[in-house]
Amino acid sequence: MPVSRNTTLQTKKQFNIEPFFESSTDFLCIAGYDGYFKRVNPAFLKLLGYTEEELFSRPISDNIYPEDKSITAGHREHLKKEIPLLNFENRYLTKSGEIVWLTWTSVPEPSEQLIYAIAKNITHIKKLEEERNALLARLTKVNAEFKQLTYTTSHDL
Repeated sequence: MPVSRNTTLQTKKQFNIEPFFESSTDFLCIAGYDGYFKRVNPAFLKLLGYTEEELFSRPISDNIYPEDKSITAGHREHLKKEIPLLNFENRYLTKSGEIVWLTWTSVPEPSEQLIYAIAKNITHIKKLEEERNALLARLTKVNAEFKQLTYTTSHDL
């Protein structure tokens, strides 16, 4: 027997999502089209080091790393045009001044002028990438020096 849309909606309304929102270790937030947070979960507050009052009182863009503000604003405009955002990476500044990398999945809700978003902290991955790139650069330099030494040695012989 097929389930009607009304039955599905009633079933969805019976679930209390508060425990999910409050206990998630991922960073959950609801933002308004006006560029302000409307709700954030405790994990997000802990990551950024701000109180709800501090986060809600100023534009989201105040927390974004300066070099990422422009591209983030562009993606926010896409969200307002009902284009979901998948795997978008940007940097945020914590209250203590630390830079954290986040990867976002965001879905707009135009009827409410809200954006529902989930983020994951990928700072450790970015640091590993940076270390790898530094090692590759060093290896490339050593390889070039070795190549020059080989050339000089063979030329002298």
